[in-house]
Amino acid sequence: MRARAGAAGAIAAALLLTGCGGAAGNAEADFEADPTGALSGWGFENTDDVGQARLDHAAAQLEGVEITLDQTAFDAQKFTTLAASGSMPDVVQIDRQFVATYAAQGLLMPLDACFAANDVDPQQRWYPQVVQDVTWEDQVWAVPQFYQPPLILTNARVMEEAGVEASDLDPSDPVSLIDAAEAMSATEGGSISRVGFDPQGVSKAAMWMLSFGGGIVDESGAPTLDRAENVEAAEFLQQLYDAQGGFAEVSSLVDSFDLFGDENPYVTDQVGAAVFDQWYVNVLTPYAEQVEIGAVPLRDQEGEDFTAAGGSSFVIPAGAANPSAACAWALQLTSPEAWQAAAEARATTTEAEPERLGINAGLFTGSPESDTAIRENFASAEGFPGFQGAIDSYYDVAAEGTSLGGSPAGQQIQTELQNAMQSILLGDSSAEDALAAAQEAAQRAYDQVSTE
Repeated sequence: MRARAGAAGAIAAALLLTGCGGAAGNAEADFEADPTGALSGWGFENTDDVGQARLDHAAAQLEGVEITLDQTAFDAQKFTTLAASGSMPDVVQIDRQFVATYAAQGLLMPLDACFAANDVDPQQRWYPQVVQDVTWEDQVWAVPQFYQPPLILTNARVMEEAGVEASDLDPSDPVSLIDAAEAMSATEGGSISRVGFDPQGVSKAAMWMLSFGGGIVDESGAPTLDRAENVEAAEFLQQLYDAQGGFAEVSSLVDSFDLFGDENPYVTDQVGAAVFDQWYVNVLTPYAEQVEIGAVPLRDQEGEDFTAAGGSSFVIPAGAANPSAACAWALQLTSPEAWQAAAEARATTTEAEPERLGINAGLFTGSPESDTAIRENFASAEGFPGFQGAIDSYYDVAAEGTSLGGSPAGQQIQTELQNAMQSILLGDSSAEDALAAAQEAAQRAYDQVSTE
């Protein structure tokens, strides 16, 4: 299911806005000024009902601001090129995981003054782990939006056939989980025909390491890829794949899944359980009469419910031409009122589109206040207890999220981690050796950006 990583961004972030500027101007930003004049954003694409409702709300609150949007997707190379030229727009949306990377390069404005000028307390508006995602050197550098907590999405038909109970899918009991995955997997003609449990071992490696008590960066943002707990997590993932036929075989089948179509793996029973972010419940909604899903929270090695924070954010470039409007706009887009408007729009869409079968999976905003209101007033899957249970489980686990941590070398650390995991899971290198090599390369990258 590696293909879903890119799709997740499009679904979870219905609203994409991007921009940055030159390195000058941080100290001169006047966030107290009334938001007026021209405001530019880059990366606005794939606007759905949720994104449009928020845009409309923000525009109505900032009548003196003329907003122009570039409808192309964020691109890291373009970002740095435009930053060097000083010709970036006023607002940029990037993955929260990489906020510290650009902040350390002097490309972003710290937003503490933005929040203060608009009477917004980040710790009150957003989950603490979400704020931690965009905090670096004791300053907050972004306005968060969305929060996609992963958990284990189960296929009740396959579990029943294999004699597997929900309690068997407990990461705090790795042996039980591996046995359950093996029991649910199947082969046909000598090839894997069903994945028992897909842990997303490469794309979610950092999350698994956190669940084992490790982590890929320390509090300063320095890489810690070779921690003993990380090695243990990687070895567990290798054993999990090996029990199902090996990483190469499992990945080959996963890559063939019709993830968004009529032959998706929960309709065809090609998977027994898998780690999925909340957005995939929306994908399965039209197939609610054909699938039997459920949900099991991830757990850490102490047996406590666990998930990892993830999502996008708005940042304002150093040297932005209109920082006060950029700040006000980003805060309006993420206000409780904006999310209320978005929830109402989604409710209207749910009612108007029969293929949704009346299921409203809710919105996961990054804000506990908005999440609670949307859950209570809109989230519902009447007549489909499996979907209702999954929706409730995602909401319940959101508060248990842990930040993956930010780093000035965040992108390079992730690259080294994923390369190492590929090597480990394919059996080309031991976990200890691969993560040691990755740590060495990541440390060099960190040392370089930290001393510039």
